[in-house]
Amino acid sequence: MSGTSTSAGAPGRDSVAEYDYDLLVIGSGPGGQKAAIAATKLGKNVAIVERRDMIGGVCINTGTIPSKTLREAVLYFTGLNMRDLYGQNYRLKEDITVQDLLARTQYVIGRETEVIRSQLARNRVRLINGTAQFVDPHTLVVRAHENDDGRKVSAAKIVIAVGTRPARPPEIAFDGRRVVDSDGVLDMEEVPRTMVVVGAGVIGIEYASMFAALGTRVTVVEVRERFLEFCDAEIVEALKFYLRDLSVSFRLGEAVSHVDVAPGGTITTLVSGKRIPAETVLYSAGRQGATEPLNLSAAGLEADKRGRIKVDKNLRTPVEHVYAVGDVIGFPALAATSMEQGRLASYHAFDEPVNSLLALQPIGIYTIPEISYCGQTEDELTGSAVPYEVGISRYRELARGQIAGDSHGTLKLLVSTETRKLLGVHIFGMHATELIHIGQAVMTCGGTVDHLVDTVFNYPTLSEAYKVAALDVVNKFRAVDRFGS
Repeated sequence: MSGTSTSAGAPGRDSVAEYDYDLLVIGSGPGGQKAAIAATKLGKNVAIVERRDMIGGVCINTGTIPSKTLREAVLYFTGLNMRDLYGQNYRLKEDITVQDLLARTQYVIGRETEVIRSQLARNRVRLINGTAQFVDPHTLVVRAHENDDGRKVSAAKIVIAVGTRPARPPEIAFDGRRVVDSDGVLDMEEVPRTMVVVGAGVIGIEYASMFAALGTRVTVVEVRERFLEFCDAEIVEALKFYLRDLSVSFRLGEAVSHVDVAPGGTITTLVSGKRIPAETVLYSAGRQGATEPLNLSAAGLEADKRGRIKVDKNLRTPVEHVYAVGDVIGFPALAATSMEQGRLASYHAFDEPVNSLLALQPIGIYTIPEISYCGQTEDELTGSAVPYEVGISRYRELARGQIAGDSHGTLKLLVSTETRKLLGVHIFGMHATELIHIGQAVMTCGGTVDHLVDTVFNYPTLSEAYKVAALDVVNKFRAVDRFGS
């Protein structure tokens, strides 16, 4: 192998030693890709270790890309977004099959995999097929298959980007047919008429909304009294109202005792004694860091009980030349933030100056309809005793909202009463994950609500919601000034 680098103080090595690579990345998901490519742009010799059938990681193969493609297929075939225009019985296809939904999904996965391979090859990132296991802090053995003796690979710097897998409680009998996890959704043979979704986190509530849109009667079981607690409470209530209209039932503050499987379906028994029959159970109660095969102790590292690795603000683990990025380090565990973490880790590893706006990252949740936000929530501002005003714009009041048929959408601005700067932007509705970037850009530039008032937006567009919400805030400011004078 080509390429050398130096490092000091590695156990069992001379103070100056040669390595096969400057940087070795474990995992080819969004964080791993960006870490590798950022390092090659700095002129470093880089390799990625990944299993042959998992190029692109969970994001491409079982997570973000498949679930979002599936969501688009659901919206297309059900005609859900068009029902306000053409009636509640509007539907593009009456009997929607799993094959209908997955045809586009498999195509997109294949295309995205090829794009990633091309990007890595174009940037001269060596792709090593197999699974990696630490031998010492700078060396790993890579095995192409279970019975392979493996080959040793060393690197001066290492980035762990192995992602996560669905958590599988031992008391739940997963069979891949009646009881599935979020990865198993893509292998379902038919669209169930009834379903229990255990866990109302991001993944669980996304799939709950998709199956509800297909006509499945969904029951969501969540141990917490609220779900999506990190989101604005009013926005989550809007989503809950919409899903109830799609016949979704919520069992909040309830825990699952056990799930019984029979040929005809399942019975989910709750700790409270309630029994819920359903054809299928989707268990989506958390994810586990995929760190177990790594033999972290050989590198002087350890993971917590959920398989996550602790890092500092620079994404560095307690072993100074080893970094970790993406889902394996915990919240927010989103593809977009993982990409930025990968870039930042590589730059820090090779002492490259970097600026990042990661503190104002947007959060996108691909429920039906979407939720997206940037900045702080009302609960956070109230808890910190920060004075603010709220501006609201509803899609149904916009010409574009009427044209598109979205009568549920809402855009909400939280604005400082002292500086008039945007403190938070929260959106529920069509294209929320796209629209959020306007608010994000204003916030990162330190703009005020007056900037949105003075901006001319295309008409008719959903973006116009920003101006309507901004005018709502400014009018409230004027009312306070008028009554206070």
